[in-house]
Amino acid sequence: MRIGVMSGPERGDSARKAKRMVEDARWAESAGLDTVWVPQVPTDFDALLAVALMGTATDRIEIGTAVVPLQAQHPIALARQALSAQAATGGRLALGVGPSHHWIVRDMLGLPYERPAGYTRDYLDVLDAAFAGPGPVEVENKTFTVHNPLGLGPVGPLPVLVAALGPVMLKLAGERADGTVLWMADEKAVGEHVVPRITAAAEAAGRPAPRIVAGVPVCLCRPSEVDAARERANRILGEAEISPNYQRLLEYGAARDVGDICAAGDEAAIRARLRRFADAGVTDLSVRLLPIGEGRDELVASKERTKEMLAGLAAELR
Repeated sequence: MRIGVMSGPERGDSARKAKRMVEDARWAESAGLDTVWVPQVPTDFDALLAVALMGTATDRIEIGTAVVPLQAQHPIALARQALSAQAATGGRLALGVGPSHHWIVRDMLGLPYERPAGYTRDYLDVLDAAFAGPGPVEVENKTFTVHNPLGLGPVGPLPVLVAALGPVMLKLAGERADGTVLWMADEKAVGEHVVPRITAAAEAAGRPAPRIVAGVPVCLCRPSEVDAARERANRILGEAEISPNYQRLLEYGAARDVGDICAAGDEAAIRARLRRFADAGVTDLSVRLLPIGEGRDELVASKERTKEMLAGLAAELR
């Protein structure tokens, strides 16, 4: 299992955030991690711009988006942005995309949220044509009519991962993409719901085994602090649970909320929990560092302890 870390969702002003995200990527590379995953939070920094910045400051590490909502831009615009970021990283981009949720697309952006799977399939038609370039992108389907010259082409393999939570989207991800990016999925949901469906679809389509990227909050702490870590996870990460998509995914597993998914405790407990994710079929772990404590100094110290532990586990679990 490849070990990666999330960067970007923490609060902070834009000027300091750009610098901090670059520092996160440099640390992850020096610590031997495999990937930095950049969420596209509705209120926050542009994920692909962050990928480009991180790429110019690093040499080896993969940098992925987890994930870019498709409805927010035309597929040609996203293809151009992704190809530019991939060039800036020297071919190290993993493009995670997805149809997002009604509370982002409809309620925040004022766009229709209909046929998310069909829309994603049609969108992938355009991305596939664009990523086969350079050359003209000629696509006509139910959603898009595109006749667009494009002088950009990928500088190397450009994996596309599709956020997929339900059966229809998992089938689509297996058939058309290189894997999926998950959030709110525990080991049971991964092993009994996600992996069988996406793997069967990939095999039927003659595609390689898909990557399964699981987002998991991690907090190194004393056993007596585990409940506090889970409470904090629910307090700062639980807002996504309002999505029916995530609620249905939770029903496939044993977790009731993101606090149950959190890997918290001493190093042995965290190692055992992460091994269970690997045994369930997770190929890539996207760690959401979850510090606990009273005040900034304690939170910073907690985060640094978890980072140090994560660096040690990366080689062991790979």
